[in-house]
Amino acid sequence: MSFPTREEIMQAAMEKLQQLPYRQQQEALDYLEFLAQKYGAKKSTKPRIAGLHKGMGWISDDFNDPIPPEYWSEKS
Repeated sequence: MSFPTREEIMQAAMEKLQQLPYRQQQEALDYLEFLAQKYGAKKSTKPRIAGLHKGMGWISDDFNDPIPPEYWSEKS
């Protein structure tokens, strides 16, 4: 069993697309854009550099303390 080439797939898709009414062509394009976003090539990002922003953030001393009950009350 042989698989179609990329060119054959593109040609078949174009032929089917041309047979559709305008609105369905737009729907097909929207779906293709969705697939491209989901499975398309990822943008090349630079690798992260450990310690690049060292000392630029902080966590308060009471970070792990329980939240006081007043916070949860419905009164403003």
